[in-house]
Amino acid sequence: MALSLGRRLYNLTGRREAGAEAAFPPRPEGRLIWLHGPKEGALQGLVHLANKLAEEDGIATLVTGPREAGRMAAPADQPVEVKAFLNHWRPDAIVLADDEIRPALLFEAEARGIPAMVVDGREPSLVRGRDGWFPGLMRGAVQTLRHVFAVDEAAARAYRKAGAAQVDVLGRMEAVSAALACHEGERAALAELLKARPVWLAAAVPQAEEAAVIAAHRAALRLSHRLLLILVPEQPARAEALAVELEAQEGWIVARRALDEEPDAETSVYLPDSAEEYGLWYRLAPVTYLGGSLAGEGALRDPLEPAALGSAIIHGPRPGPYGATFGRLGAARAARAVGSATDLAEALGDLLAPDRAALAAQAAWTVASDGAEVTEKVLQRLRQLLGLP
Repeated sequence: MALSLGRRLYNLTGRREAGAEAAFPPRPEGRLIWLHGPKEGALQGLVHLANKLAEEDGIATLVTGPREAGRMAAPADQPVEVKAFLNHWRPDAIVLADDEIRPALLFEAEARGIPAMVVDGREPSLVRGRDGWFPGLMRGAVQTLRHVFAVDEAAARAYRKAGAAQVDVLGRMEAVSAALACHEGERAALAELLKARPVWLAAAVPQAEEAAVIAAHRAALRLSHRLLLILVPEQPARAEALAVELEAQEGWIVARRALDEEPDAETSVYLPDSAEEYGLWYRLAPVTYLGGSLAGEGALRDPLEPAALGSAIIHGPRPGPYGATFGRLGAARAARAVGSATDLAEALGDLLAPDRAALAAQAAWTVASDGAEVTEKVLQRLRQLLGLP
């Protein structure tokens, strides 16, 4: 079949000489789904989708993305490399995330009968060049897609205008697995102990941020003298020295979990020394500050962890790998961004009001729950495309 002018021009702009086939890792046996995220932020939902496919359906996945995110790169979008890649991996389905349309891949997949779909879809753009340079190319490529799950109505309109036949607005997929577990007996006992006290959590706090957290707690105690801070240091070994400093410099009573000390009515700070009980702390604290986001390299815990357990979120200006997630939570008024230690104290004081904390926590839970529903709908559609029950 003769290629369209736009498709011929596109292939010529990316043309490379055929050479030896690239060396790929061995393909796993059985069904395999290829998942591609062009940006680091797009990978979070795909990784969770891959985990669900393995756990629930026993299906292997190949996840490609930016090399700086530690992923295998997708082939260049030109026929020689695409064919070599598909010859080796033989995917049963292809899932593309975000906004990147790869015409050479989509046309080759259609020729081989491999269904392709888009998830977390934003307004589409060609992986190389501009749509106007290649007449009809975008429409032809988009028409090969079996389904598009768009993040919003603007993206859905763009895909429909480009020729996509089946488009639904779903929002973004879940980026973490189910809510972190905890020992229910421990939770019930601590909840009973703390039932008359306001509580906030500072999670994975690097030493460089300890002063800001301590200052925020000091300021908040003036508004709520019974407030308890659950402070989890980034480095568990830091807990012992931190307890000594807080008692000596602030005059606070500190309880350490490692010593089986319980936070009684006089305790100002409760110091866990393990990163293995966040499911417990998120459940006990209506407000969570995510360490690393103020003066560190970026948030050290995924914001959807507290969100899934109904804890309102405070974070600094450094999101780390969670920029997209913080953006969703912020848009839903489920997270409060702060730029300094002073801002942290003000945000904490504001969220200590039970009604405000409850509204933010409910919004956070809704964002996390919506993502889970999106992931489940994507799974259902993939199963349909593969002919699975």
